[in-house]
Amino acid sequence: MTVTATSVDQPDRLRTSPAPGAWRRRLQRLVPALASALCGVLLYVSFPPRPLWWLALPAFAGFGWVLRGRGWKAALGLGYLFGLGFLLPLLVWTGVEVGYLPWVALVAVEAVFVALVGVGVAAVSRLPAWPVWAAAVWITGEAVRARMPFGGFPWGKIAFGQADGIFLPLAAVGGTPVLGFAVVLCGFGLYEAGRLLAERRRSRTVRRAAAAAALLSVAVPVAGAFAARGLVSDKAEDGTRTVAVIQGNVPREGLEFSAQRRAVLDRHVKETLKLAADVRAGKVPKPDLVLWPENSSDLDPYHDPDAAAVIDEASQAIGVPISVGAVVDKDGKQLNEQILWDPAKGPTQTYDKRQIQPFGEYMPLRGFVGAINKDWTTMLRQDFSRGTKPGVFDMDGAKVGLATCYEAAFDWDVRDTVTHGAEMISVPSNNATFDRSEMTYQQLAMSRIRAVEHSRTVTVPVTSGVSAIIMPDGKITQRTGMFVPAYLEQKVPLRTSTTPATDLGILPETALVLVAAGGIGWAVGSGLRARRAGAA
Repeated sequence: MTVTATSVDQPDRLRTSPAPGAWRRRLQRLVPALASALCGVLLYVSFPPRPLWWLALPAFAGFGWVLRGRGWKAALGLGYLFGLGFLLPLLVWTGVEVGYLPWVALVAVEAVFVALVGVGVAAVSRLPAWPVWAAAVWITGEAVRARMPFGGFPWGKIAFGQADGIFLPLAAVGGTPVLGFAVVLCGFGLYEAGRLLAERRRSRTVRRAAAAAALLSVAVPVAGAFAARGLVSDKAEDGTRTVAVIQGNVPREGLEFSAQRRAVLDRHVKETLKLAADVRAGKVPKPDLVLWPENSSDLDPYHDPDAAAVIDEASQAIGVPISVGAVVDKDGKQLNEQILWDPAKGPTQTYDKRQIQPFGEYMPLRGFVGAINKDWTTMLRQDFSRGTKPGVFDMDGAKVGLATCYEAAFDWDVRDTVTHGAEMISVPSNNATFDRSEMTYQQLAMSRIRAVEHSRTVTVPVTSGVSAIIMPDGKITQRTGMFVPAYLEQKVPLRTSTTPATDLGILPETALVLVAAGGIGWAVGSGLRARRAGAA
């Protein structure tokens, strides 16, 4: 009976076991998915704090390979995997204090935009000179991400990974859209050049027009970057000023620091008094202006006499105006404000942060979020209100533009400080909530891009680090460590001329969006005509 059962069962097992060829085909279908996710990871590795900017090129070359000629469903999935591979590690800092769920939810939403970009790239990949159309599609995706939902989230723009790269001068030509476009175009062009080379070896024929387009896709961005170096300068045009950047540090890392608001203020006062003592001792020159970070005083100096008194003490000790980051209450509105504190007059000018952070400074969908986790809504009991006007402080005759922390990621928030007369820019920030994550280095790279984009000195005072002074050519001349008290002081150039990026504003981005729309329209029209011809 046993032998008979074996003889009957064995053929069934053989029939249900996949043939070796079937397994091979299944594995081959997984290759594009795995490659897409790995290319996303490669793109992440190209971002700060690693100076591996050039890895963005093979990342996009591989992305072009997996997408070229795909249908929209496959492209959607492959684009989503690329987005996950890129954004999951890039944005891991968003879950440092609130857990993995908000981090994963943010990435899941943001990767949808990358997935849609994948569909667009696949659609235009059949067109002549497709790398141009495809790179424009990517920048269109970035433009949409920077505006929606909830005011947008530009983190992860390709330009922000290029602070150490050869393409950096292009930021002065057309801002982050042109810089990012050049990098993506070069990456897609490298793949297309390799594909045509392999085709030539197989067929012994050369499609000259396609080869020329591929080579130009690589050569033009590189040549343009070298040509744009003439726009980058750190020469003073309206004299110089000696600036001091104060990093007071926080009592302990994490969200709990806000419960020790007076301690944070006292530490910034203490570091400023130390600077004043060093000035009196002749160790350092007297600064012309002092810059404190965002949230250096979470005590409202308009309503707390003790807070006002210690800020006044620091200002009088150093004898120059201080830009103080404070949380204030005005007419029932909570504002993230920079206050210009004069040693003789006290508070004079103010700037209220305009681009406030969703789920960090205000809570969209409060009821829905609270239903998931009440702790998240209790962390932010009252929403911050938005400011309405650009901030440019007159500090000892120097026009200092202000872009508070999160605002450095938004093109328009930084640009309009310069169009309103800023001769240098300050990015006061508070990164203590994000521990020692890569977030602070990613944000520092943004400020380096902004320095070149608008040809301005950029200072970055941060409560817990990394604080820095950046020249108009994007180079960091001084920086602090993290979670240490420190001050930086340096003579910096004031500049009044504007770059093409400043003058053109949104126009380069708009032009690239129109290019992408034209390419997708052409691709869709060609597909419809081909279907009609096939039906006929």
